[in-house]
Amino acid sequence: MNINTIILDFDGTMGDTQSLIVRTMQQTIQALGLPPQSPESCAAMIGRPLRETFTELIPMTEEMGDRCEQTYRQLFFQNNTPDAVPLFPHVRETLARLHQQGITLTIASSRSRETLDEFLQRMQLNQFVSLIVGADDVAQAKPHPEPVLKTLSHCGCKAENALVVGDTTFDILMGNAAHCPTCAVTYGNHSREQLLTAHPTFIIDDFAELIDIVLQ
Repeated sequence: MNINTIILDFDGTMGDTQSLIVRTMQQTIQALGLPPQSPESCAAMIGRPLRETFTELIPMTEEMGDRCEQTYRQLFFQNNTPDAVPLFPHVRETLARLHQQGITLTIASSRSRETLDEFLQRMQLNQFVSLIVGADDVAQAKPHPEPVLKTLSHCGCKAENALVVGDTTFDILMGNAAHCPTCAVTYGNHSREQLLTAHPTFIIDDFAELIDIVLQ
């Protein structure tokens, strides 16, 4: 397998954002007087576009869905302190090694490009990442293949030479639909059992294992 491009998810794959997202979701739900949801239920929605994390979790009107999105953004801005999101183990050194070896590193996320830019700068990872495709850059979000197809087109890369890496079934299904090899990480928001239902090409327990897959 000749991989020259990696298409990475961010939340749950590179950055450990689960506690920040879940806390902000629960605060949003409480602020708007919606039925309380467990941390597990909220975490299961991570990876979907922001509005859908609420509309798929709780039956609501279109108007309430818009209010959830607006309230979440306001609360997230307050909660997203400099120390709120740690990197998962071995992310920085693995990205540095892959970048040094000439691998093109990109991100395809359901998060907005603005917050992705902020995270990468804060974590000093922007030097390694050459392209970001955020939720506001596509018409159809994961698990639709559009984020991957847009990345492939921009990078001039063939599907078989790009590896899609993520922690949810949405990431793996997106990569599969674009006919790319895929790699699921087990330490994020979906369990190994959930990830296996999407049939990833590879499944790893540590981000550093990407080196063995890509540089073999």
